[in-house]
Amino acid sequence: MTTVTIERLGHQGDGIASGPIFAPMTLPGEEVTGTLDGATLTDIRIDVPSPLRVAPPCPHFRSCGGCKMQHGADELVADWKRDIVVDTLKLHGLETDVRSTLTSPDRSRRRATFAARRTKKGAMAGFYGRKSDTIVPIPNCILVTPGLLQGVPVADDLALAGASRKGALSVTVTESVEGLDVSVSGGKPLDGPLRVGLAALCERHALARLSWDDETIGMRVPPTQRMGHARVVPPPGAFLQATAHGQQTLTDLVRDIVGSPKSVVDLFAGCGTFALPLAEASEVHAVESGDDMMAALDAGWRQAQGLKRVTTESRDLFRRPLLPDELSKFDAVVIDPPRAGAAAQIAELAQAQVPVIAHVSCNPQTFARDAETLCKAGYDLEWVQPVDQFRWSAHVELVGAFRLSHIAA
Repeated sequence: MTTVTIERLGHQGDGIASGPIFAPMTLPGEEVTGTLDGATLTDIRIDVPSPLRVAPPCPHFRSCGGCKMQHGADELVADWKRDIVVDTLKLHGLETDVRSTLTSPDRSRRRATFAARRTKKGAMAGFYGRKSDTIVPIPNCILVTPGLLQGVPVADDLALAGASRKGALSVTVTESVEGLDVSVSGGKPLDGPLRVGLAALCERHALARLSWDDETIGMRVPPTQRMGHARVVPPPGAFLQATAHGQQTLTDLVRDIVGSPKSVVDLFAGCGTFALPLAEASEVHAVESGDDMMAALDAGWRQAQGLKRVTTESRDLFRRPLLPDELSKFDAVVIDPPRAGAAAQIAELAQAQVPVIAHVSCNPQTFARDAETLCKAGYDLEWVQPVDQFRWSAHVELVGAFRLSHIAA
């Protein structure tokens, strides 16, 4: 047996002792004993617990892989996520005001992907277990909204209707204004009997929409999402912020950065999370690779009242970023790229010298890389705000405020 003292938390949430030795589900300052398997401590016993260790509030925590950090107090988790941002920025030579983490409440996830599999006795749906492909039922999950939890029996029925015995369905459930919007992948190929069965299932569960491998099978009512004053019907499975709290928080932060300029360009605009609220005060040009997302954004804008002009452009910003002469037409930029960041687009932004940039990111590592490029081009990184929509996970999002040095407030 090996006894160690945990020095810090790693970026994936494991406690780390000198060595390094990785000890899952431990906290800084704890003295723990376990069996050393390579660099990982297993069969862990907590000898001296941290004062910030708490009883996990969810009954499924020990077996479910959906959450990693329920054994730590809220303030510990919030500080840990802030420290991830601070440490990552320092690796790129950047220091700024990194604010305290803003965390979405429990039972607020409005979008989740359930695994669902046929069994000998029926079906099973839930989240995958910790480092396992075993599905764990989650009838009392405290992560998702009560409405979203109603998607679990839907996933059960979908597995009975269309899952192969060889693999699990991936059932993405989103809570819309009108009800559950369900998108399924990994099932049997569609044929006549399956279509009929799925359409009946859509009616039986009163789903707003049911899609199978991106094909809409049934839509009782268009599943809308609120984006500022507008309502948008996203394409099946389209990206959406994980919580309503997170979406509103990010939107408020972006508005705080850009203010009310005459014109804004929104890069990686999705279905209009930022473009449509910003259009309440500014003209907006929204750019995204998917034609279907741009069509949804445009329809949402046209049906809304009181918004300024919004234009859309379908364009792959990884292969064909906006160039400086295109960017220079705008007074402010909003950019919200995927986890890979936006190195090519950031390089063009650095040359364009648009006065203000609001950079939203779901990856502190690529954000720091791109922030270094902007700062070397003359921007001040005025502040960074960590946002935790994925409570009790290792995931952290953030918003950074960039302003050209010679016009810094």
